[in-house]
Amino acid sequence: MKSEKSLNTLDKTATQTLGEETLIPHSVYAKKLRPLLPSEAFTPDGSKLVILFINMGILLLGWGIAARLDHWPVYLLWLYLPLALIMGNSVIALSFISHDFMHGSVQKKSRLTDLISFLGFAMLFMPPTQWKSLHNIVHHSKTNSLGDPDRNYLYQQPNTWGKWIQNFFVPSLDFNPFWFFIVGMAGSWLFHNFSNLSSILLFNNKSVDYVPAAFTVSVRDRWTIALEFIGILCLHFSILFYLGFHPLKLALGYFLPLAIGHSGIMFYIYTNHLVCRMTSVNDPLINSLSIRVPKIVDRLHFNFSYHTEHHIFPSLNSDYYPLVQELIQTHYPGRMNLLDAGEAWQLLIETPRHYKDEVTLTDYLGKTSVNCPLDNSAVTPLP
Repeated sequence: MKSEKSLNTLDKTATQTLGEETLIPHSVYAKKLRPLLPSEAFTPDGSKLVILFINMGILLLGWGIAARLDHWPVYLLWLYLPLALIMGNSVIALSFISHDFMHGSVQKKSRLTDLISFLGFAMLFMPPTQWKSLHNIVHHSKTNSLGDPDRNYLYQQPNTWGKWIQNFFVPSLDFNPFWFFIVGMAGSWLFHNFSNLSSILLFNNKSVDYVPAAFTVSVRDRWTIALEFIGILCLHFSILFYLGFHPLKLALGYFLPLAIGHSGIMFYIYTNHLVCRMTSVNDPLINSLSIRVPKIVDRLHFNFSYHTEHHIFPSLNSDYYPLVQELIQTHYPGRMNLLDAGEAWQLLIETPRHYKDEVTLTDYLGKTSVNCPLDNSAVTPLP
């Protein structure tokens, strides 16, 4: 296909132009830093399961209260908004705990693993088997490379419906603030998830061109993903049924918490890699970004802001990510991408959102091109 030829040409040209001498494979970082971490950092932290069930309880409580909203006076309905915000944070917390759970940092695999991961990812409409393939296997092994489903689209890729829709959803130099904040933040996770889900269930072929990078799964996993997704839809339908399909109850008790939760998750995901350069070698200090957020936010979200650290040690207890960051700054000074959350967001809205090559970003029409603002691999000395 024409798209595959374009990708291969880009990969060859970028490698010849940039070389790989300044990039360090992820395994090198892990081998050097692991002996410097305490052994308990790699022991599953089962206490996070308690927090997972607490957040499930918060959602159940919120839906229980929402079921009675039609009996509230109109002038008191605003009192439900703080609870909707807390429920939205519970959606974020469930997602991040489940993320750690699937990496093995919360509990070793058991007979309850499938059920817990199903419940944890249900609010994301994400079948856990799909997550395992997309995130654990593909994204972590091909981070921000041509084969990564989570990267920016390439300018050279066909202008498919997927590429066109994402152009409206992601923050960039030419994004529309109204469209983005009303629809994009809350809807971009669903778009990303369903585009990859449909690619697997309908085609399961790497030639699919409406996603940034298609991946395949086994026949057994494909059926499992389909059944898990049906189960998730049934779970959501049961919530809608419990709320009586009442517009007010659904708006405040269902759609608003999900919108808040999905928006919070996407804030992190947008900053993880999209302003970083692509790399033909999986170098997490170059192709990933960690952000600084208030300490209370890190506690609520299990240090998800330490994203580079996670890519070096995916199965590490997240409580130890700050220590990993200290070690990186000691042994690889100046090499790591680390910004305040506000700075990272500013870079997103000041740069276009498609890759022209490994170190150049351009817009949908190819009219504006800028260097990736975090391309620090060429100026940072190797240890």
